[in-house]
Amino acid sequence: MKKAVNRLLLTTCILAGSLSIGLTANAALPFFSSDKDELPSLAPMLEEATPAIVSISVEGTQVSRQRVPEMFQHFFGAPNEQVQERPFRGLGSGVIIDAKNGYVVTNNHVVDNADEITVKLTDGRELTAKKLGADEQSDIALLQIDSENLKSVPLANSDQLRVGDFVVAIGNPFGLSQTVTSGIVSALGRSGLNIGGLEAFIQTDAAINRGNSGGALVNLRGELVGINTAIFGPNGGNVGIGFAIPSNMMKNLVDQIIEFGEVRRGLLGILGQDVDAGLAEAMSLDVSKGAFVSEVSPDSAAEKGGIESGDIITHINGIAVNSFQELRAKIGSMGAGSEVELTLLRKGKSTKVDVTLGDATGTVISAREIHPALEGGTLSNGQTERGNPGIEITDIDSRSPAARIGLQDGDVIVGVNRTRVNTVAELSRQMEGVEGVIALNVQRGKSSLYLVIR
Repeated sequence: MKKAVNRLLLTTCILAGSLSIGLTANAALPFFSSDKDELPSLAPMLEEATPAIVSISVEGTQVSRQRVPEMFQHFFGAPNEQVQERPFRGLGSGVIIDAKNGYVVTNNHVVDNADEITVKLTDGRELTAKKLGADEQSDIALLQIDSENLKSVPLANSDQLRVGDFVVAIGNPFGLSQTVTSGIVSALGRSGLNIGGLEAFIQTDAAINRGNSGGALVNLRGELVGINTAIFGPNGGNVGIGFAIPSNMMKNLVDQIIEFGEVRRGLLGILGQDVDAGLAEAMSLDVSKGAFVSEVSPDSAAEKGGIESGDIITHINGIAVNSFQELRAKIGSMGAGSEVELTLLRKGKSTKVDVTLGDATGTVISAREIHPALEGGTLSNGQTERGNPGIEITDIDSRSPAARIGLQDGDVIVGVNRTRVNTVAELSRQMEGVEGVIALNVQRGKSSLYLVIR
């Protein structure tokens, strides 16, 4: 049976909370109680934590675009693209992280395209939520509700998690009211799952199912260590492999949304790959994990900080880095202007450098960071002549690889292999890890064409 990584949003016509079930927990971890005369139980901790976990129901309109064949455009004067709208309803979970200000964190895919967002508390109150901002690449969204007597969950330092630590997942799977499952941290820094642009997930065997999106992963003190976001299994069912966004990454992104109304992503300005056994042998390295730096962009934060090609980045702010993707995710969740300490292995010797991150918002400094075939072009978020969003080529070297594949100054990329892309971030995610032929759908003035990368 084919396995896949799945988002956890439950799209349904069932109203949130229409089914009710008591708190449940499996027997996978030790139980504690505040009263020595009672049976051991996690109930005292859960009684404090669960009021901060909410159910989220959404209603909205899903927009789909379909390209019209050229023959119909020519003979019938049809537009080059058909837009269809259909209503949808969905269910998910959320976590109150600030009771005073009413801040609720959930997954972006839970509230994406939602016109109405309703938050249901454990005491039965239903509140209309306002979306303050979101980050598609990390799948985080921040909502705000206005009410008294809210309860928030304290945040833990997710960098202190260890494989084997006990954790509890709380959410609303399949539209059932609040449900609790237990397990352990199975792995840290998971990436390469192709479910988001920035991946450094906590993996857990605590049962996570559809509808748990945006729910809480807490430690035995009831502190938030992660936001549940995806599962790996056949047909979307739980097989003991679930993923959560670390609380530290979430907090970095939420702080930016609160301060700026958007995520102003940090940029290091390097190209590289994972350190594996083959690379370690070829370069006579003493490490088998980390992020290998193959290229440093000119005038980037990395160059200014003293990073050189051939360096191995092993730690960020004292925390071990297992892969290039994990480094990318952690840097990408930090705000532009953040100062970070990187530990490097250079020619067999360990050294530390302090780097002030650049700003990855809007423009990509080096298009080669997305794909080598785009080298020589400068990309920025823009729009077509019809006003549709896309990625504009604002400058191009006539002798560059980007020019050789046919890109021109003023072109707007709107699709990759028949998948619509609206921003530089979406283009980067769609092209990341793609092997073989890539077809770019480009708008050039009023014309639509495809350019092929082989």
